[in-house]
Amino acid sequence: MRRSGWDWRGIKGARAAARRVITLLLVAFGLFPVPGISQNAEVDWPNTGPDVDVALVLAVDISYSMDHEEQALQRDGYIAALSSPEVIDAIRKGMIGKIAVTYIEWAGTQTRNVVVDWHIVEDTASAKAFTDILRAAPIRRGRRTSITGAIDISVEMLRAAKLRPIRRVIDISGDGPNNEGTPVTISRDRALRAGVIINGLPIILKRGYGSSFDIDNLDEYYADCVIGGPGSFMNVITQREQFRSAIRSKILREVAQSSQSDAPSGQSQPGRTDCMVGERQWRQNWDRN
Repeated sequence: MRRSGWDWRGIKGARAAARRVITLLLVAFGLFPVPGISQNAEVDWPNTGPDVDVALVLAVDISYSMDHEEQALQRDGYIAALSSPEVIDAIRKGMIGKIAVTYIEWAGTQTRNVVVDWHIVEDTASAKAFTDILRAAPIRRGRRTSITGAIDISVEMLRAAKLRPIRRVIDISGDGPNNEGTPVTISRDRALRAGVIINGLPIILKRGYGSSFDIDNLDEYYADCVIGGPGSFMNVITQREQFRSAIRSKILREVAQSSQSDAPSGQSQPGRTDCMVGERQWRQNWDRN
């Protein structure tokens, strides 16, 4: 029977569309649960598997803004650091004497490559087993820069790991601000509430070309918008020759656990850094084109 004056199918479709929009907005502002990631301070972390001093996610930027040489230097820096006698000695001196490491590559929200899955590193042989896989893997590249995606996949990796670490740490490298996905501070704060520490390796190189997606003071952006948690810190790379030394000193500090943090008190300092600068740049470039 015809219901005069009303298009009920159209109304139902409009309501469904409205519900989808509202859900997306709630997710974006951290008010709707994202599958696999807890919104609460208490997280149901795994309680099985070997004890380790730290479960460390090496989350490495492979966006197109970094050239092939920089990508290779970055990969070489992690291989050299995990192979170094200083790092092996620091691992052995830990409370447990073992760490767990995984290496993932990220760019935009759709680029998340687990290059080396979780490995226990406790001596030279176990470190070599990890670095052999890393050395043999091809270096991929991807579009956009989603630090949000890097944090989210890192938390998922930590949740899936059958480990009992004293600390859970995400180590993020990158040469630009977040420009895809939800605001980076939402993912950062969600990870911090779960007890995860986020450290950073901002890469600020003087190149022979400029990018419309570069920002001044990327180190301040990382300090205010990316890193956080007890003892969180960052090492800044400003020259290609610094990759090995900066990555080695960063991993040494992550293994040894410093109590001093580079993150500002109260996390962000209002007015110092615009944590949406990357998203705004992307919109401006999109509008111009």
